[in-house]
Amino acid sequence: MNIANSRVHQMFPVLDDAQMESAKRFASGPAKTFAAHESVYAIGERGAPSWLVLDGTIEVVRRDGLNHEAPVTIHHPGQFTGEVNQLAGRPSIAAGHAGPQGCTALPFDPAHLRALMVGSADVGEIVMRALILRRVGLIEESGAGTILIGVPGSADIVRLQGFLTRSGYPNMVLDVASDAEGKELVDRIGVLPDELPLVMCPNGNLLKKPTDADVAACLGMMPVLDPDVVYDVAIVGAGPAGLAAAVYAASEGLSVMVLDERAIGGQAGASSRIENYLGFPTGISGQALAGRAFNQALKFGAEIAVPVAALQLECGDATVDDPLTLSLPADQSIRAKAVIVASGARYRRPDIENLAVFEGAGISYWASPIEAKLCAGEEVALVGGGNSAGQAVVFLAPRVKHLHLIVRRDLSATMSRYLVERIAALPNVEIHVDIEVVGLEGDRTTGLNAASFRNRSTGEITRRNLRHMFLFIGADPNAQWLEGCVDTDDKGFVITGKGTLPLETSKRGVFAIGDVRAGSTKRVAAAVGEGAAVVAQIHAAIAQR
Repeated sequence: MNIANSRVHQMFPVLDDAQMESAKRFASGPAKTFAAHESVYAIGERGAPSWLVLDGTIEVVRRDGLNHEAPVTIHHPGQFTGEVNQLAGRPSIAAGHAGPQGCTALPFDPAHLRALMVGSADVGEIVMRALILRRVGLIEESGAGTILIGVPGSADIVRLQGFLTRSGYPNMVLDVASDAEGKELVDRIGVLPDELPLVMCPNGNLLKKPTDADVAACLGMMPVLDPDVVYDVAIVGAGPAGLAAAVYAASEGLSVMVLDERAIGGQAGASSRIENYLGFPTGISGQALAGRAFNQALKFGAEIAVPVAALQLECGDATVDDPLTLSLPADQSIRAKAVIVASGARYRRPDIENLAVFEGAGISYWASPIEAKLCAGEEVALVGGGNSAGQAVVFLAPRVKHLHLIVRRDLSATMSRYLVERIAALPNVEIHVDIEVVGLEGDRTTGLNAASFRNRSTGEITRRNLRHMFLFIGADPNAQWLEGCVDTDDKGFVITGKGTLPLETSKRGVFAIGDVRAGSTKRVAAAVGEGAAVVAQIHAAIAQR
C-alpha cells in the first residue's frame, strides 16, 4: 500500500481554529486573494512560499510525463500547500492555482516556514510530517518530477537514477526505443545517440547527457555560494556524521553550509538496511535515515549543496582569527570560521586492469533498489565480507536467481553474527572462501558478461558468466583535498586530538569526525555521536579565542 492511500490524513491535514491562529503568527506577509483559476505558484518556481488557505480552494497539479499535468489534491480552508522544497526555497515540483471561486491564502516563505517548525512545536510537527509525506507521495507517483529519456539500465541512466533517488527527487525513465513520448521528443529535436540520455526537469528545461551537477543546477538543488559570506561552520560531507553536525550546529543558531560531492547519506545512505542503529528495532534503510536527517537540517536552517566537491582547504599563512577558505569547482569558494571534515571514505577498488570500463555497466559499489531491479532473476556475484556486504547479500538474495559471495576469509572474522546466521539460511547464496577477482570480460556498450576468480591458495582460475557484480571490499579515507593542511596517519586518515580538543586536527579551527578520522569507530551511531560532540567543541574553540 502506498503513502497516498494509507496516510492521506497526515499528508493533507486540516488545522483547527487554535492551530490556525498559532500558525498565523509566523506568516511572512499579509493574506493575498487570487481570482478563479489564477496561478498561485508554478512548477519550477524558486522560493515559492507555502500557502495557508483561509478561504476558497487551491488546486495542486504535478507533471505527468512530458506534456501533461495530473491533479494531486485540492486544499481547502485550514490546509497548506508545499512539500520539502519549500523549506529551502528550492524550485517547486508541483503547481497550484486558485479554484473556481478563487481563494484567499497566507504566505510562509522558507525562513518563516522554518520559524513555524521551531516556534510552534505542535503545528510544526503536523506541517513537517505532511511536507515529507507529500515528497514521498510524489516519488511514488509515476511521472512526477524529473523525466529521464534513454536506454534503461545503461550506465548514465543508472547513475542519474541513483543520484536523483538518493537525493529524494521523484523521477521516471522513458525508454527511447519503446516509449512513444520519449521517442517522439528525440526524433523531433534530432538528438544523436551520443547525446543521450536526455533529462527533462520539472520546469521544462531539457538537458543532453548531463552530469549530476548539471541536473542539480536544473533542479535548483544548490544554494547560491557567495564567497563574501562567512559561515560559522562549513561541513564537508553529508553522511551521518556531517548531517548530525549540521542538525546540532544549526539548531544552536550557527550558520551552516554542508557540501557533498555525491549525494546525501554517504556510504551509509546506500545501505539497504541498518539493523543495529539504536531506536530502530526493525531496521531502517540508509536512504530513509539520511532523508530524515537532511529534512531535519533544513528545518533548522542549514544550507546544503550537493553535488559540490571540496577541492582544497586553503591553509596559507592566515592568522588564527581569519576565516578558513574552501576551494570549490568552477573557481568558486566559501569561507567559514570552522571547518568540519566529515568526508568519510571512498569505495576501494580492486587492482583489476579494466575495472573502470564496467563501473555502472555491471559493476556496482552499492545495492539499491535500482541495481536490484536490473539484476532480478539473474546469477550475480558479491565481493566482500564486512557488515555492508552482509546487508547487501540479505537484500539481494530474494531478488536474484543465485548469489556467489566471494570472500578472502571466514565470514565470522569480519561480519556481525546476526548477518552470518541470516546468510547461512539463504538457499540461493553460495559462499566462496579464499577467492579473489582477477579478470572482467565485456565492453562499455554491452556491459559485463563474465568474470574470472582465483583461489588464493591453489592458484586455480574459475570463469563464470555474470552480468552483475557488487564490490564491498572496504574504503579508503576521502581526505586527499586536505593534503598539506592537516596531519594524517600512514593510511591517510585524519589525526585529531593533538591539541586541547579531542576532535580538532593539527590545523586550528579544522575538526574531523566519522569514518575519515583516525581511530574512529566505523559505525553509523558513532558517526552521529561525533557529529553532536564536535559542535560543543567548536563552541569551546570560539570561547578560547
